[in-house]
Amino acid sequence: MVETAIPLCDTLQEFAAATGGALRPYQLDVACAVAASVVGRRGLTFCVLMARQAGKNEISAVLEAFLLERYAAEGGQIVKASPTYVPQSVTSRLRLKGRLLGRDDVHSRAGYIVEVGQARCLFLSASHAANVVGATASLLLECDEAQSVDTDKWLRDFAPMAASTGATTVFWGTAWTSQTLLARMRRELAAEEARDGVQRVFVVDAHRVAEVVPAYGRYVAEQVARLGRDHPLIRTQYYLEEVDGEGGLFPAARQARMRGTHPRQHAPTPGATYALLLDVAGAEESRAGIDALERAANARRDATACTVVEVRPDPLAGLPTYHVVDRRLWLGVGHADLYTALLDMMAAWQGRAIVVDATGIGAGLAQFLARRLGSRVIPVVFTAQTKAAIGWRFVSLVDAGRFKDYADDGAADTRQFWYEVAACDYRVGLNGGLQWGVWEAPRYDGLVARGHDDLLLSAALCVELDERAIAGGRDVGDVVVPPDPLAALDRGAY
Repeated sequence: MVETAIPLCDTLQEFAAATGGALRPYQLDVACAVAASVVGRRGLTFCVLMARQAGKNEISAVLEAFLLERYAAEGGQIVKASPTYVPQSVTSRLRLKGRLLGRDDVHSRAGYIVEVGQARCLFLSASHAANVVGATASLLLECDEAQSVDTDKWLRDFAPMAASTGATTVFWGTAWTSQTLLARMRRELAAEEARDGVQRVFVVDAHRVAEVVPAYGRYVAEQVARLGRDHPLIRTQYYLEEVDGEGGLFPAARQARMRGTHPRQHAPTPGATYALLLDVAGAEESRAGIDALERAANARRDATACTVVEVRPDPLAGLPTYHVVDRRLWLGVGHADLYTALLDMMAAWQGRAIVVDATGIGAGLAQFLARRLGSRVIPVVFTAQTKAAIGWRFVSLVDAGRFKDYADDGAADTRQFWYEVAACDYRVGLNGGLQWGVWEAPRYDGLVARGHDDLLLSAALCVELDERAIAGGRDVGDVVVPPDPLAALDRGAY
């Protein structure tokens, strides 16, 4: 095997160099192992975890092009599955064709097949709705972004494609949780490695890539500085560490970063800058206001939550920080009364901005506030995408030490907030989409309203404030926080 592996690797590298660029050492290691399994008819299965933008897709394209050329006369078939057809399968197909430029025997069929002579590569979607039964992989079966492919879908529709041929199989991707298809295959293949000593798992994290590409190392260092080393995206996408939701989105270490030492206050400090963050619940115009934590009789109803933050410039970090100084909950208050209460709070705190959940029924309240307060109102419409982005950005703020809650004062709403933080769970979906919130069944246990996350969502809206505060302070491409972090709001910029 050693005698044939070296010439094959040399041939593969020469092919890569001639068709678009040579492979880096860590890429070549993977490509040689997979190619040797295919050419030697060994039918091995591999798991390749590689940091984002480290070039795993180029390895795949080189292998596909190399094998199509090698088996053009003899014939053979490659099948590559991706979580979606558009854009992932389409992009993979275009990348392969780029490695085959200049050949006169390359043909495309039916929009998803690339042929070289008698050999072909099929690009298929692994989405739940995709009908892919019937294809066979005789050379290579690939699963791209395997952390985002449903395990049952793969086992039912794709794994049988190599059952009768003994084709080599490769799972490509980055880490997410321990329950993904990629993670499960990683564990299974690591156990096989331990038994026979044949490498099947290749892990190339940001450190390994940076050794070869210094510019990549600088880029990752910038992302770590911006988001924090413990941010789930940094851990999974660059350092290939699995994260799981069992510990919640805010485990103990992250909660500790959120706890400040400043006292709660109910009136502004002269010269300080304040903003309000509002998560809006539905209104019941016929009911009078009641204590928002007295939910025993109606535990399923959300409350409208308002968080008051002091926005402080941090000259050392060059970015604003957000210190919660007060909060308030309303349950069963009509939006007309809520509108009046919010105007009073903006006046009392001399608020420079108010971020308003303008989703659904909140849109009307946001519009009325904007008519009165103008550019100081920042409306936010919650969708799955915007909530995911808010969640990721809020975690980044917390990990960077830029969000601090007031010292625990023992109040009921303070207790409610910290319950919501501790109870907040999360799941990471396709392509990094984040689902997060408190998913317990709603009930009032005499201390907290379980199953609610109104105060947490309200606090997380500071990321919308942050985006505008930073943009308002940019100067010649650098982040410069002015003495007043929200000065841009007065200029009507937002």
